[in-house]
Amino acid sequence: MISDEQLLEQMANGDQAAFEAFIHRYHAPIHQYIERLLKDQKKAEDIVQETFIRLLKQLQQKKIPTYPKAWLYRVASNLCRDYWRSAQYRSEGTAKDEMPVTVDQQSSVIEIYERQETRKEVLASLNTLSESQQQIVTLRFYQDMKLKEIAEILDIPLGTVKSNLFHALKKLKGVLSKELEKEADNHEGTTERPRALSTRR
Repeated sequence: MISDEQLLEQMANGDQAAFEAFIHRYHAPIHQYIERLLKDQKKAEDIVQETFIRLLKQLQQKKIPTYPKAWLYRVASNLCRDYWRSAQYRSEGTAKDEMPVTVDQQSSVIEIYERQETRKEVLASLNTLSESQQQIVTLRFYQDMKLKEIAEILDIPLGTVKSNLFHALKKLKGVLSKELEKEADNHEGTTERPRALSTRR
């Protein structure tokens, strides 16, 4: 398979087929990443387009990113961060209930996600994290990125990624565990047994 770098070189020389191939390779994963951060499909598409526009501007200047994948995610992450800080974001209030949940089934924290029956609970728990922690958790479990790749994308030390991920997962477990306790309390005194902590129903 042709490498990202080769595609970008061809794109810089005006090759339309290379451009289409690169978009096909990265549009969906970048869009999924942004939408999971912003919980807004329309805004996610706007930022995806802006991400690729910035790539094209780079190529027009004959500046080909050394690590194209990391570069794309870094630009997308920065655009999301800019949006979070914008007056538009604050005015919209932005809590959306819809968020696709597709996660790495082999990860230990996923067992807790599987216990939640609604996307709203997962969304609410992610919203308890800082912006950087949300990005790290999303990149690790939704985009299946390695910690080193996340460090490159967010332009932070590897140790910072590890520390943030540890504290983020600890916080998520605490928040989701409280939700389960509340649910158990709500079932107390009824003939219905509280939902078990296993994924079986």
